[in-house]
Amino acid sequence: MWKDPVCGKTVEAADSALTIDINGDQFHFCSVDCKSAFTASPEQYRAGHQGTNDHNGSARSNTDINIDLPIEGMHCASCVARIEKGLSGVKGVRRASVNLASEKASLTYDSDLVSEKLLVDSVERLGFGVRTDSKTFAIEGIHCASCVKRIEDRLKKIPGVIDASVNMVTKRTTVSYAAEQVSFRDLKRAVSSAGDYRVVDTDGEIGERIPREADTYRSLKQTLIFSGSLSIFIFLGSMHSLIPGIRQIPPHLMNWILLFLTIPVMVRAGAPFFRGAWRNLRHGTADMNTLVAVGTGAAFLYSAIATLMPNRIQSAGESVHVYFDTAAIIITLILFGRLLEARARGRTSEAIRHLMDLRPESALVLRDGSEVSIPVEDVLAGDEIVVIPGTRIPVDGVILQGRSTVDESMVTGESIPVEKGPGDEVIGATINQAGHFHFRATRVGEQTLLGQIIRTVEEAQGSKAPIQRLADRNASLFVPAVLSIALFTLIVWLIAGTPPVLTRALLHFISVLIIACPCALGLATPTAIMVGTGVGAQQGILIKDGETLENAHRIDTIVFDKTGTLTHGKPVVTDVLPLTIPEHDLLTLAASAEKRSEHPLGRAVVQAAEERRLHLVRPDRFEAFPGLGIRADVQNRELLIGSPRFLRSRKIALDVLERKIENIIGEGKTVLVVAEENKPIGLLGIADTLKANASSVVRRLKRMNIEVMMITGDSEQTARAAGQEAGLDGILSEVLPQDKASRIKALQAEGRKVAMVGDGINDAPALAQADLGIALSSGSDIAMEAASITLVHDDLEGVIRSIRLSQKTLRTIKQNLFWAFIYNLIGIPVAAGVLTPFFGIVLKPVFAAVAMSFSSISVLSNSLRLKRVRLK
Repeated sequence: MWKDPVCGKTVEAADSALTIDINGDQFHFCSVDCKSAFTASPEQYRAGHQGTNDHNGSARSNTDINIDLPIEGMHCASCVARIEKGLSGVKGVRRASVNLASEKASLTYDSDLVSEKLLVDSVERLGFGVRTDSKTFAIEGIHCASCVKRIEDRLKKIPGVIDASVNMVTKRTTVSYAAEQVSFRDLKRAVSSAGDYRVVDTDGEIGERIPREADTYRSLKQTLIFSGSLSIFIFLGSMHSLIPGIRQIPPHLMNWILLFLTIPVMVRAGAPFFRGAWRNLRHGTADMNTLVAVGTGAAFLYSAIATLMPNRIQSAGESVHVYFDTAAIIITLILFGRLLEARARGRTSEAIRHLMDLRPESALVLRDGSEVSIPVEDVLAGDEIVVIPGTRIPVDGVILQGRSTVDESMVTGESIPVEKGPGDEVIGATINQAGHFHFRATRVGEQTLLGQIIRTVEEAQGSKAPIQRLADRNASLFVPAVLSIALFTLIVWLIAGTPPVLTRALLHFISVLIIACPCALGLATPTAIMVGTGVGAQQGILIKDGETLENAHRIDTIVFDKTGTLTHGKPVVTDVLPLTIPEHDLLTLAASAEKRSEHPLGRAVVQAAEERRLHLVRPDRFEAFPGLGIRADVQNRELLIGSPRFLRSRKIALDVLERKIENIIGEGKTVLVVAEENKPIGLLGIADTLKANASSVVRRLKRMNIEVMMITGDSEQTARAAGQEAGLDGILSEVLPQDKASRIKALQAEGRKVAMVGDGINDAPALAQADLGIALSSGSDIAMEAASITLVHDDLEGVIRSIRLSQKTLRTIKQNLFWAFIYNLIGIPVAAGVLTPFFGIVLKPVFAAVAMSFSSISVLSNSLRLKRVRLK
């Protein structure tokens, strides 16, 4: 018996249950309604909201959900560590990884134990926010309270939806969800799957995936202009004794003017820092906001007391100094740093933005015999789509009628357009050039090749490299340590400082708080990962995660699959050796005889003749002998074509050809003997040839001190011939498909770091076993799923580029971490005044703010240099 994956009821009679099969998974239903609800959104159930059935018929639970929550309020690596620790402590959360650069928390959790609302509440309890959006739309078909409950429940099951509320009177629904996580199409599917309901109007499309840096940048810019304008006047007022025209203003009056000018800066521009610090205080934590708020707050508070109660300061033996300019300019400089940081972060997402810009907005779909323009999001698999010249193909599909040339450089990297006709596949976002054709959509939305590329890049950019753990461990202790150092500095200078004691102690205290920069530590790794994976995507290298990007450079052994990877994967004629007739006559006769053959070797002979533009005729009589050869009559000439064994079995003497046959076989090629009237007239050598750049790639890998090997099921002789031609270091021949993974494992047992490059289904276990799996996109989906890297352009050069990208990205990460650590290691003691007793050097808080702001910018700028690296 089985459990219905929709309603959970037990299906007792297997032979009477409704059943569907999706990619090998059997789903059994108790009713047509349940089956309809499931097929409306099968991927959602397969993602983990319901179970599937095992071969014994018992329910197989799979309720794990993956989601990215966009986090607000993070400023440094200590924020990352705190959020990760807090979310990991929620019962049912399997994995929590927070990325400072992308401002997202990637989570895997058990949907039976955890809801999105609980996750959002957990983040907010930690003192941060989750960026959310909402959508309101009307639904047709709501009649009662049970309709409301059913729709709400179905909407709440969508990963990313926090809450859903349906109003039975107005028939309008409001859904709140984690920003960038839910598409309008997901909402429509969920409503439809709940029953006989239909979305009839909306307030605009949602689910835009590109991070909204533009809004952040615009807001920061406006605040910076406001803060900067006032700070200029505050600075001039602080120097009034040196400026003609205002030097006659009494100091105590100028202090009051500066107080009133500084208050708006503290209230508007400083509000985010003080709010963040207050949230942290309530939760017993601290971050970058705390450092800035305490530092600028201390400067402002001391200055305000000196302005309001100057006698108190003087009675304590201190001169009356105010530091309104310090507070205002520090906030302005930090805002300026964040503005530059927001701009730089936007540039790290350019790869995703560029990919998404490739998507066309609409498609011409045939509906009831008419061409209708609809949003590309509404295209369904099976729709017939019309493509006119000069437009982008909206989704993936197969041509039904018409011919054209298509620019597929986005996918293949080849600038030469490809001719397409009925039966040929087309790829979404590629450009139709000359012709007009109809095609049937096969993959839409995220299932298209472009959608898969975007999803892969997003997942990689949101992942965490192992080297980042070092920064995370340190960042969690960074801010408390800085606060302790600042307090210690204040106490030391109060005890041992020279007059004015309080002023000097306060300046050093503020400088320590302001110069410390956990942001640089937090941004060091994720920004490099984001840029590196983006560069890879633009060059046709899809990297699954940050760990892959970090580890690829450690490879010391690369094992290539032979067929379809090092070679083209299809036989071609390499030798035409006539015996009694001219070469072109031999090939013409052989190809004419093979025109009715469906064997790959026969098709190779026909293709060779067509490439030479020979005139072929159809055979009058044709007979195939499976695994041996053929017999055919061509223009009254009886021909036998096949293996030497086949012709010898027909009593045809091959003595004069023996040496040539041995030579061809010795080169790892297949021999076809052509005979006429029981006499041999020539030989054809056929082989699966190496790709044009295979030998060059092998040589360059060897120059990188990488040992290059090949694994194949071919005979030792054939494999050795191909290996010698390619210049390989080693050959693993006669390896059965199921044994490829074990051969990779054996190499790893020798202490090697092994990369496997393949394209077929039988390569998938080996790709998964290897330290680094690299799949060619021309291969199977299973191979690409098992691999760590997919080469979209199907070019072996991508193997070299992948390793070099890893090397350069890791070098950038190490540089970032080095400078982030060194900056803080040197800057904090200098700000604390360790050089003051010996050299009289005092780091003023304003200069500390400049240094802090540009430390983060330097890390981001260094990461962005990856966009200019050469990988060839």
